[in-house]
Amino acid sequence: MDVMRTVLLAGSESTWLREHAVRWRFVRRATKRFMPGERLEDALKAAREVKQLGIATILTRLGENVTVAAEAQTVADHYIAAQEQVRAAGIDAEMSVKLTQLGLDLGVQTCYRHLTRIAEHAATIGKTVWIDMEGSGYTGVTLDLYKRLRAERPNVGVAVQTYLRRTNADLDTLIPIGASIRLVKGAYKEPASIAFPTRAEVDESYFRLGTRLLSEEARKAGVFLGLGTHDSTLIRRFEAHVGEHDVPKDSFEFEMLYGIRREEQQRLAASGYRIRVLISYGEYWFPWYMRRLAERPANVWFVMKNVFGG
Repeated sequence: MDVMRTVLLAGSESTWLREHAVRWRFVRRATKRFMPGERLEDALKAAREVKQLGIATILTRLGENVTVAAEAQTVADHYIAAQEQVRAAGIDAEMSVKLTQLGLDLGVQTCYRHLTRIAEHAATIGKTVWIDMEGSGYTGVTLDLYKRLRAERPNVGVAVQTYLRRTNADLDTLIPIGASIRLVKGAYKEPASIAFPTRAEVDESYFRLGTRLLSEEARKAGVFLGLGTHDSTLIRRFEAHVGEHDVPKDSFEFEMLYGIRREEQQRLAASGYRIRVLISYGEYWFPWYMRRLAERPANVWFVMKNVFGG
């Protein structure tokens, strides 16, 4: 694992940094590159702006590992209200949730109850709810809960991580049920025994799994793929693959973070590809922010330019 990535991931787990760095002005200024603000209203404003460019959005309220039942209830209520505001605003925005934010650490049934409420409400307004993937300790239970809900509610999708060695086998059970899948590289600190340790291995895993999810077999099963990457090399490889294999452009979409590679987002939209931008908001942003930097350490350079170059 690259030294910079290791340092950033360690920082994401630091309680001291989480409590202190959020107060530092230059850190808060730097986050503006990735996050328009802490309030839902900030996220909705950004969603309206990118809509003008032909780009749809995914909204997520930052937070994880909730251990108070009332707080998990509040999070679920928030997502219901947020979906109503999306409907009222007339924007194409879906929601993405973390299961530990919905009380998974309190119990599977607690989490499932909240997740079901959110998905049921999303169905009434014709929207998909995406389930984020967290650290490897939650992979199995996350996929189990997804499959359980998918059998009742088709308007749910789940993220899978290409740095995990298990993911190819996980697709054996996800493809036959016509899952909606967001493919991401992975942004947690994991041992080499369960995760590919080098960037080259992770990238190759990403392309291999992505092309499998774009295959005729997967499409016939009803699979929809969200390619969550900013990697220009991978994006070009998928563009070439789609052209060579006549993959319909409505069977997948590219997904990127708000504020990252905006020109590329607009290029893909102008080229007729479906694209969504993930817009995050909320007060619990520091661990997420550090993991976003760790996903692509080159982003540190852009952040420094943003801070010191205005």
